[in-house]
Amino acid sequence: MTVSTKDRILDALEQLLLDGGLSQITLEAVAAKAGVSKGGLLYHFGTKEALIAGMVRRLGERSNQQLADAGTSVAEWYLQCADDDDKEIALFQSMIAVLRSVDGQSGEIKKAVVETMSAWNEGLRSEIEDPVQAEIVRLVGDGIYLAALLGLPPPEPELHAKVIERLLHPS
Repeated sequence: MTVSTKDRILDALEQLLLDGGLSQITLEAVAAKAGVSKGGLLYHFGTKEALIAGMVRRLGERSNQQLADAGTSVAEWYLQCADDDDKEIALFQSMIAVLRSVDGQSGEIKKAVVETMSAWNEGLRSEIEDPVQAEIVRLVGDGIYLAALLGLPPPEPELHAKVIERLLHPS
């Protein structure tokens, strides 16, 4: 299977973010890394913001695929600990830097993040009847992921299992 030009461009963006962070991201650098002209990049992504928003959406699609592959409920998936060696963690760390760089501006990047997060939130709310409980699960899952992004140690497996049990099966 050949990789589409769009995917090659997004792969190049991800690699540059992983290798050098946000400071390495220029349209020229991404185009060169992808082996396309700047015009070719701009054909698929009209602006740097559109390029980064495309990566956010692709990260969301990957996460959705991980959810489908996990064979668990949305809530169980949302509460799992991230793998320590997960390259997605590094990419999400880069995304935090990207989001900080657009500080409060409402644009395509923010819209892509909101779309992705809203879809997961809707999944939780469709699965958990009590909206307060669904929100608690979301907030705990966000905290677990934030801890992973910050490089904090994950909860002990036994304690983590008890937290999930209590959240998803309250007595």
